[in-house]
Amino acid sequence: MTTDTPRDREHATLGVPQLTALVMGSMIGAGIFSLPQNMAATAAPGPLLVGWGITGVGMLALAGAFMLLARMAPTPDGGVYGYARDGFGRFLGFLSAWGYWVSAWLGNLSYLVVIFSTLGLFFPVFGEGTTPLSIAGASVLLWLYTWLLLRGVREAASLNTLVTIAKIVPLIAFIVLAALAWKVDVFTADFWGEASGMSLTEQVRGMMLVTVWVFLGIEGATVYSQRAKSRQAIARATVVGFLAVLALLVAVNVLSAGVLSQAETAELQNPSMAGVLEHSVGRWGAWLVGIGMIVSVMGALLAWMLLCAEILSVAARDEAMPRALATLNAQDTPRWAVLLTTVVLQLALFYAMWAGAGYYDIILMAGSMILVPYLLSAGYALMLTARGEQGARLRHVLVSAVAVIYAIWLIYAGGIGYLLATSLFYSLGIPVYLWARKEAGAPLLRGAEWFVAAALLAIGVVAVLGLRAGWLLEI
Repeated sequence: MTTDTPRDREHATLGVPQLTALVMGSMIGAGIFSLPQNMAATAAPGPLLVGWGITGVGMLALAGAFMLLARMAPTPDGGVYGYARDGFGRFLGFLSAWGYWVSAWLGNLSYLVVIFSTLGLFFPVFGEGTTPLSIAGASVLLWLYTWLLLRGVREAASLNTLVTIAKIVPLIAFIVLAALAWKVDVFTADFWGEASGMSLTEQVRGMMLVTVWVFLGIEGATVYSQRAKSRQAIARATVVGFLAVLALLVAVNVLSAGVLSQAETAELQNPSMAGVLEHSVGRWGAWLVGIGMIVSVMGALLAWMLLCAEILSVAARDEAMPRALATLNAQDTPRWAVLLTTVVLQLALFYAMWAGAGYYDIILMAGSMILVPYLLSAGYALMLTARGEQGARLRHVLVSAVAVIYAIWLIYAGGIGYLLATSLFYSLGIPVYLWARKEAGAPLLRGAEWFVAAALLAIGVVAVLGLRAGWLLEI
């Protein structure tokens, strides 16, 4: 493996404590605030604990795979796009970037919906975030953020501090107060979910896409490596930060299951942590969670909107996306990538209002779309470690193999309905890739890429037929 040199770390100042805080901050978003309802919708306490055990091992392996890639990949620039491109060719690299972009803007859509769903807890006119007034408010917020991005406003220390406080205070308050209200008889009632008529495997499968959503961003843990005092520091911080976030998620989930029954929790409006805390301590608990979540999400939204634009820009610079998406304005922001993302998000907001798609539906789709980038990245890590790159050892091969198996399991857990839906999204990206290759004067597709493209288009047609007939939504 690559070793550190004094030159590499000459200006590095971040140790394990600082890096751990950065890792945790990048992983904790809106997901944890809506976790109780999202999980109760499919699983009882027993299957939840089994599912969290699988998630802990799988996500830790996935984080390990990204750490290995950051240290071993010959060209680590480009993240999930670069890994997929170097491992499996430019077309699959494009599909990885496209899937990551779709997942990211779907995540932003969920942020916009959950902000106004939270307001709906206190002002019924906003409903569950998809009423006409909510969509109007979300649209104004969306274009305000677009204006900020185009002006080069990416982050502010005061905002980051406020966001951090907004995340931590409600979580600590919830854990302490829910623990005081926790009842063992509520937690153990129908512990294995037999009343639901679903098997243990079905319940575990049902919760898995939610676990992907709450850990979305785990691949970003290595972006701080150049500022770390040592490579060992970033490795330790990644593990410690991941385990700390996992502990918070499990605590919120388990404590909620002992305050309200599964059926009661499943009916809560998101962010459901507010409903659980309101049941425990009264209305002020809902206000605490609601305000904290809104501030937290509004801070995260800015970063994730920029991420949407950056993944398009990275691929465009490599001629896998139309070259206009790589154009930077005077503020060094990819102008057309930002505007494309904003327009797509605006249309998605109108669709959410028309179809009544809520937060839960959106995050499951976002979680499904990220699975291909995760699988391709883990596959590339397995490829490098199996070849013994840079002194890779057996434990590195095993970590990468577990990450691949976990990614495949997640695709299976998502079910045929989400597999068809993601294929539809991926097939829509094929003309974009062909456009970019024509612009570059390069061959459109090569060899097996033609088969992959044809298969995606065929499955996409099946998905369209399923949507028109209505059966796709029932799977």
